[in-house]
Amino acid sequence: MTVTTVKPDSAAQAADAVRWALSEGTPLDVAGSGSKRGLGRPIQTAYTLDLSGLSGVVAYEAEELVLTAKAGTPMAEILPMLAERRQQLAFEPQDLGPLFGRPEGQGTLGGVVASGLAGPRRISAGSARDHTLGIEGVNGRGDLYKGGGKVVKNVTGYDVPKLMAGSFGTLTVLTELTVKVLPAPEDVRTLLLAGREDAGAVAALTAALQSPYDVSGAVHLPAAVAARSHVRAVAAVGGAVTLVRVEGFGPSVTARVAALKEELGADAVLDRDESRAVWKEIRDVAYFCPLPNPPPLTQGRELD
Repeated sequence: MTVTTVKPDSAAQAADAVRWALSEGTPLDVAGSGSKRGLGRPIQTAYTLDLSGLSGVVAYEAEELVLTAKAGTPMAEILPMLAERRQQLAFEPQDLGPLFGRPEGQGTLGGVVASGLAGPRRISAGSARDHTLGIEGVNGRGDLYKGGGKVVKNVTGYDVPKLMAGSFGTLTVLTELTVKVLPAPEDVRTLLLAGREDAGAVAALTAALQSPYDVSGAVHLPAAVAARSHVRAVAAVGGAVTLVRVEGFGPSVTARVAALKEELGADAVLDRDESRAVWKEIRDVAYFCPLPNPPPLTQGRELD
């Protein structure tokens, strides 16, 4: 099937495209960069509404912890900007491009919210819907509308932005979004439990999550999965690996890790760089990405 791409450079043009498709009875495939096309059932349409032309940060109020950007703004532009101010999207948006054979960093803000995906920190910070404050977009009748606002107290249309998370463009063509940002943690450490059987690993993870130590990530990697890690301390175990992440202010992290290590009987503690590397792998399900020739293990250390 030959696919014609319609690429608006304004919200008004996006509305025109939707009204035209409605009048013709023609379905539209709504896409940003297309980095998540591999998710779900493939769409077969004659026309694609490409929103990558709607790009750019509209407002970043770091002191107010609020970011407003066009839907097609690349995450590769947003994340470094937040990092400069030591802030982050706390729900850890996934980069699934490599999983589907595409380059890293190709996702857009609209795609992140529309897919409703989140990373390992969801257990403590919530998902994309919990951090979406406001949206602008085009409904199925071609009408431009707004929902939500720039502060949580603005409850006008409050549930509409939440509804967009996970809708995959079926309810609204998103043109602009306002999201909540949060301070990035000062420090991060990860407790490593080596060689636990599945039942023992689940028991350890349950104990960690039920503890008062504010765990922000918990995962059990079977031996075959752990062996694909680029972090030496994980891959060198040679068996299953169970990981528990603790984040926050330095002294607090140190105290909580010490307590958890004793309670869980952890075998090692990954440092900051190792922790960030392994949780990025987990976030992006990197262990299942095409990997014809595994790279050498260059990060981290072997398990003592």
